[in-house]
Amino acid sequence: MSKHIYLALAIHSHQPVGNFPWVFEEAYRVAYEPMIACLERHPEIRMALHYSGPLRDWILENKPEFFKRIRALVERGQVEIMTGGYYEPILPSIPDADKLGQIAKLTQAVRDDLGYEPTGLWLAERVWEPHLAKPLAEAGVEYIIVDDTHFKYVGLDDEDLFGYYVTEEQGCTLKIFATSKWLRYAIPWRPVGEVIEWLRSQADGGGRKVAVMGDDGEKFGLWPGTYEHCWGGQRMHNELANLRGNEFTSGWIEKFFTALEESSDWLTTVPPGEYARRFPALGRIYLPTASYDEMTEWALPAKYAGQIVHLKHRLQEEGREDVLRFIKGGFWRYFLVKYPEINTMHKKMLRVSEKVHRTTKDQSTLDHLWAGQCNCPYWHGVFGGIYLFHIRVANFRHLLEAEARADEKLHGAGEWIEWRALDFDGDASPELLVESDAQNLYFDPAEGGSLFEWDWRAKRYNLLNTMTRRPEGYHQDLIEAGRRGEIVVAGEEGEVETIHTTRVRVKEPGLHEKLYYDWYRRSSLLDHFLHPATTLEDFCRCRYGEQGDFVNQPYDYEVEEKGDELVVWLTRQGHVWCGEQLTPIRVEKGIRLEAGEAGISVTYTLTNTGPRAVELRFGSETNWGILGGDGPGAYYLLPSGDRLALNSKGELGGVGEIELVSEPLGMRIGVRFSRPANLWRFPVETVSNSEAGFERSYQGSCLLPWWEI
Repeated sequence: MSKHIYLALAIHSHQPVGNFPWVFEEAYRVAYEPMIACLERHPEIRMALHYSGPLRDWILENKPEFFKRIRALVERGQVEIMTGGYYEPILPSIPDADKLGQIAKLTQAVRDDLGYEPTGLWLAERVWEPHLAKPLAEAGVEYIIVDDTHFKYVGLDDEDLFGYYVTEEQGCTLKIFATSKWLRYAIPWRPVGEVIEWLRSQADGGGRKVAVMGDDGEKFGLWPGTYEHCWGGQRMHNELANLRGNEFTSGWIEKFFTALEESSDWLTTVPPGEYARRFPALGRIYLPTASYDEMTEWALPAKYAGQIVHLKHRLQEEGREDVLRFIKGGFWRYFLVKYPEINTMHKKMLRVSEKVHRTTKDQSTLDHLWAGQCNCPYWHGVFGGIYLFHIRVANFRHLLEAEARADEKLHGAGEWIEWRALDFDGDASPELLVESDAQNLYFDPAEGGSLFEWDWRAKRYNLLNTMTRRPEGYHQDLIEAGRRGEIVVAGEEGEVETIHTTRVRVKEPGLHEKLYYDWYRRSSLLDHFLHPATTLEDFCRCRYGEQGDFVNQPYDYEVEEKGDELVVWLTRQGHVWCGEQLTPIRVEKGIRLEAGEAGISVTYTLTNTGPRAVELRFGSETNWGILGGDGPGAYYLLPSGDRLALNSKGELGGVGEIELVSEPLGMRIGVRFSRPANLWRFPVETVSNSEAGFERSYQGSCLLPWWEI
């Protein structure tokens, strides 16, 4: 019997909620449209496509003819369409009602746009948890694609994965394919002939084997260097748009599709859903919690994230592929521990979801809630994630819009204010949530009595949406490459590379010398006692001696209610080093709020409860998350009328007031001091990795007014 194999390709295309319009446009030009054009030229190539809701919305508004072309591919049986959560959420992390609602929304959109009834679901970031089988089956999903990593965790080998398995939860069944890591890394990086020969080597006489490759559409043109590699460049793309056949074959995808067609006597491309309908399952399976291999590395604590990558590289170099299956990374939910900022957004999302489902079934309100569940700022890897400021802002904007609509149902349109103590962040200690018609303020008594979220409701904006500077596993690679002088400036790499290259690329020279780490979360109303020798540069780099035990230590709290006014009292009896003496100091801060008012008044009372007088340097830190604070129209405004860039660093003496202004956001935030202060300011900047290399990113502006007491 002659040998044969099927190849099931699934291309997933997505842009985050709130991404820049030019990114959508560029991705369409260099990746999404060329792929469809290539499929039109190669009608024998059959596959599955998935487009997320945010990308679908942009296409309908800006490129409506694109879906007409895809519909033609669907109608001739060349393409099947996959559904998913509309706004591409991490499905295990959102409430079941939202899972079902988001899937139903995208499924209906596929019906409306393309006249197709989807049976497969693209699982965002391939984040799998066993309980998902039940809600997915209830949503009408028949199959999903996860990584071979998931299957290897339970002991299966590569040769066991040329088909699909069936899992179940409480009797609800779901078919699961494994996407081959070899194919993911080979397409489009290895020579076409090598990929074809690998597929030939996997063919057998049974006639049922299927090799599966599901991956991001953006790697076919949008990732650095891939446009020329995949499509042969703009000239090639323009000419191919008017030609058929193989007259131009310099692009990798054109060569690949041609090679697949030429191998049709032993290789057949097939959409995965069609394969699942035609052939039986390989067996029953129960998979553990998992994601793709790289995500499990990123989810580990920074120290171990770097170690596991180097360990895997060493084992690969030693030819010990047999051992790699036992090297397991972390669990996606650890991102909620690793980054408190992610946990804050996630718990805000859960709180808003509860409010929305309790008060309304309005589809527009649900859409805002679901848009705030878009996965991109809920994790961090090579692609930015939580470090992308504008993506964080977009999620919060949608969550605050949904919350405002739900609260109007709960409280009416008038002024109101309320508070409650509850374990908001899931750490078994209470947070104080003060909410009104004008603003939300969330305090964490256990972490320095700090203010970690301040929502300006009229602007649908979290003013404290900053990031803490913390170690990342890939920072050590940057440091070591800097020491060796082996850093490559992005754009000077030469040949095209996968984003998983071990080469260190940077977007600016000297970046390894700008790694600063914070030992506490960059929230606000943080109480500092500084050594007299501490300088602005010391404080900016977080390399100084904190003299007190207040910044991240627990405070007692109580709330005083006076009609439409609340006062939150946060108090700690702590200690401050004054020279060689440890002096007991009591810090009390009172935060006064009123219904209808977007603003607060903060009163500090410092009491020396020790036996002798002391001299102290006391400061109260705030960190402001102003999107675009590193661009034009964002500045500090002094009473003199002078402007200082919001991302500037410096110090001022005798300051009685200052304003933070963002003209693009239409925001002015006034800060006034009853006693003139010494004022330090600096930008909070992180260094993160991306598909284009290491980059420095503005994450907020720190203000520290301090006084000699």
